[in-house]
Amino acid sequence: MKSVLALRLAGPLQSWGASARFARRTTESAPTKSGVIGLLAAALGRDRTADLTDLAALRFAVRIDQPGTRLRDFQTAHHADTEKAMPVSERSYLADAVFVAAIAGHDAMIRALHAAVQTPVYLPYLGRRSCPPQGPLDLGLRNIDDPVEALKAEEWQASDWYREQRRHDRTITLTILGEGTADSRLSDTLKDQPISFDPRHRRYALRSVISTSIEVHNPRYSPSSPSRNRRAPVPVPRHEPEALLSPMDGP
Repeated sequence: MKSVLALRLAGPLQSWGASARFARRTTESAPTKSGVIGLLAAALGRDRTADLTDLAALRFAVRIDQPGTRLRDFQTAHHADTEKAMPVSERSYLADAVFVAAIAGHDAMIRALHAAVQTPVYLPYLGRRSCPPQGPLDLGLRNIDDPVEALKAEEWQASDWYREQRRHDRTITLTILGEGTADSRLSDTLKDQPISFDPRHRRYALRSVISTSIEVHNPRYSPSSPSRNRRAPVPVPRHEPEALLSPMDGP
């Protein structure tokens, strides 16, 4: 029996790189499979050198509920031993984005991942350690074996302020990025199939990606014209990444 774990990936900043060099680290427009598998491996408490065969075999899909805005940041660093200045590096991020990821596999594995996401061994982050999630990741289990079909049935998970901006749209068009097969046509390729997270030799393989679009109902839909139905803007909630953490017991 197979099932699907749904995750809401939202935060002030996210960065999902499929390839990186020290001086320039870009981000894809949606979470990568390697990034989400890394998040789950950390939640399980696995070391970076651990075998990824079981996690890499899981089927993966992601839906773009709120695309966010691309940001660039320039960073400097100094060599730990020589104090020599390193070249200025460029980092790319997605700001105020929201995604829904779906992981499909055998029921026992998916339930173990579900428990790990609720009580992670290592704190999850959205592509980089400087990008903590906003709110719980867990959206629950789905009794279905296809991650794309699971995402088609998932409610729209955009932020309240973003929904308010789109209140004059009866339906919202969302993009789903699912995994293709060797026989799939009109698919793209992305080098984000994880093989090893060992920092001495990270390895990734090519993966086929198929893009589809769906229409979802907008619960904030209001047919009135903006000039006759003005509303106060919805404030962006304050980000407190540690609000859900419990303090550690003393010695």
